Amino acid sequence: MNTLKVFVLLAGLTALFGAVGGAIGGQSGALVALGLAAVMNVVMYYGSSTMVLRAYRAQVVDASQAPGLYAMVDRLRQRAGLPMPVVAIAPHEQPNAFATGRNPEHGVVCVTEGLLRIMSTPELEGVIAHELAHIKNRDMLLMTIAATIAGAISNLSQFGFLLGGRSDDGESNPMAGLLMMILGPLAAMLLQSAISRTREFKADAVGAEIAGSPEGLASALRTLERAAQRIPMQVSPAAASMAIVNPLSAFKGQALVKLFSTHPPTEARVEALARLR
Repeated sequence: MNTLKVFVLLAGLTALFGAVGGAIGGQSGALVALGLAAVMNVVMYYGSSTMVLRAYRAQVVDASQAPGLYAMVDRLRQRAGLPMPVVAIAPHEQPNAFATGRNPEHGVVCVTEGLLRIMSTPELEGVIAHELAHIKNRDMLLMTIAATIAGAISNLSQFGFLLGGRSDDGESNPMAGLLMMILGPLAAMLLQSAISRTREFKADAVGAEIAGSPEGLASALRTLERAAQRIPMQVSPAAASMAIVNPLSAFKGQALVKLFSTHPPTEARVEALARLR
């Protein structure tokens, strides 16, 4: 069901791109915008690990520097059938974690110092298994595709405003350009966020399989949610979307914020995990 939902959402993004392209710049304008977005996201795709680690001020560690963590990641990645990922620790008090890497051979699992301090062993295993699930599911590739299309829509919308909504027949419509500039990126953000939320549910389910039980991850999610409300973290919104729970959750509970959130409500994730028992 999750796979079908993601396919439908990606199809929606593609259809939106075609509609915006046709209304603003015609076929030629659409192709130019898609090319620009693709180049930008190829750079992001190959350099994402370095950029995200830098954003979190994380340091790569080996077995001698963090033997317990390294051994746990190694044990769980073998259970998941994955190559050994790079392991990193970020110097943040807020407990959190994320995974990055363009494919399983270039995977990265990062946890914060706060996570290592407060998590029990089953909870920590659940969190790491969730991040390994993102790597196993190749979510970075999927999100890069979504970001490419969403970025192309945003570029097209800006072009449309400057060109006044010009199509292949040369007619100009300034009002169409203004509407596309506002509504195009808004719709793309909604679809992209929905894809991200779907992948979180999928990573929870696969992570529970890797860990051998959903209880540890469910307990960890509750703890992480409470901690995110009490302990601030200074990180860019783009990097925040990578974390297992949103570290920038000051506006939790507002309907509009939930609509654009890249993370599902923690209660919904815990309920989904409970159904796996």
